[in-house]
Amino acid sequence: MSLVGVLAIQGDFEAHAHLLRRLGAEAREVRTPRDLEGLDGLIVPGGESTTMTLGIEREGLAAPLRALVTSGKPVLGTCAGLIMLDRAHLGLLDVTCQRNAFGRQVRSFEATLDMPALGTAVRAVFIRAPWVTERGEGVEVLAEVEGHPVAVRQGNILAVAFHPEATGETSLHEWLLDHAQSTNGGQAG
Repeated sequence: MSLVGVLAIQGDFEAHAHLLRRLGAEAREVRTPRDLEGLDGLIVPGGESTTMTLGIEREGLAAPLRALVTSGKPVLGTCAGLIMLDRAHLGLLDVTCQRNAFGRQVRSFEATLDMPALGTAVRAVFIRAPWVTERGEGVEVLAEVEGHPVAVRQGNILAVAFHPEATGETSLHEWLLDHAQSTNGGQAG
């Protein structure tokens, strides 16, 4: 059984943990550096990026999060998680994001995104969502909305501008668990 951490500083981390458990994984809420020990993967959920940044700084999590991700553990970032992973924040994903790119909360919407690189279509909920404005050469765009990248992958990081947990969409969490098992030689957890 894979042990996946869900950054629990702010946002809907409980919905991600629920999906992980439904898929047969063990979920651990991550609030301190010690909570990162022994993880097979990590989810950085949506929420409010300024509040998340302050919480990460308060708990001394930035360096330990960077160490976990650079060790090769798979990471899934959703909505504000995409922002938190970008160049201006944790600096783990070679992208620049625009916050609230689609507009205020009243402009929230749902869309089905074809993601051939993952072999699936995904039902996506966009709530004050970001999009990628710049990306490095090593960043693969997996989906776009109105010509703007909203799902990207770079190495062991998959990051999206939407909330898969809001629809119960499991394909992104399955990607994370598959990579957690392969990273650990098939012996996750």
